[in-house]
Amino acid sequence: MEESTRLGYCIVAGSFVTFQFFFSAVSPQLSLALSRRYCGLTAVKKCEWNSRCVSTLHALIVGLFCLYILLFDGAINANPIWGDPYLVKLNVAITCGYLLYDLLLLLRYWKMLGDSLFVCHHLVALYAYGYVLSRGVLPYFANFRLLSELSTPFVNLRWFFDTVGQPRSSWFVLANGLAMTVVFFLVRIAVIPSYYARMLAWHGTPEYARLGLAVQVAWIMPSLALEVLNLVWMYKIIRGFYRAFCRSQERKAACSHGD
Repeated sequence: MEESTRLGYCIVAGSFVTFQFFFSAVSPQLSLALSRRYCGLTAVKKCEWNSRCVSTLHALIVGLFCLYILLFDGAINANPIWGDPYLVKLNVAITCGYLLYDLLLLLRYWKMLGDSLFVCHHLVALYAYGYVLSRGVLPYFANFRLLSELSTPFVNLRWFFDTVGQPRSSWFVLANGLAMTVVFFLVRIAVIPSYYARMLAWHGTPEYARLGLAVQVAWIMPSLALEVLNLVWMYKIIRGFYRAFCRSQERKAACSHGD
């Protein structure tokens, strides 16, 4: 086993323990200090609150690391299939540790947090990233996928606003909703053509053939499955933002008539 692979598995374990500790110990104490509303939440809401704090932390770490790799790692940009995967393995290992933590959390608190779409997403991602960690293949494409995490803080912020009772028609809730919609579209939907264009550019090359059928299937099928999930989530986000915007306009109209 290569040194980078061993290091990757160690980071997976460390990431799992760290995120679990943040969920159990750090987030509750930090939330109590920063938000008076947290103390009054139900056990169910506190559980999801802490889960989303961990989700935001993971998204910021992995998303920013992903941007750094895309901008400055010349090896994977030159050869997206077999380029030096060292930095990508580190980023993927952090994500795999988080996915394992979150999957266990979903199963443990299924009645509170259970979501079949998230379970499918996590399992598909772990299946594909397993090849990246064990064989160091497809570093560019694996890292490119992590761009999607940049939309997560906005998604979580919307939930926090709802939980503390902030009206959905308020201007900063709408601003976050607009930012969430735009960023989600940019990092999950708009990038689809460039992702598959690069995939097709390498299809049929000796590097692609060297992957073998198992890796090719683990690359292409999960990618397609994730696109379906992203399109479903994009539809829900647009619908939610549209409804919130319409409600804000109706309230403005009602206020103007009242005056």
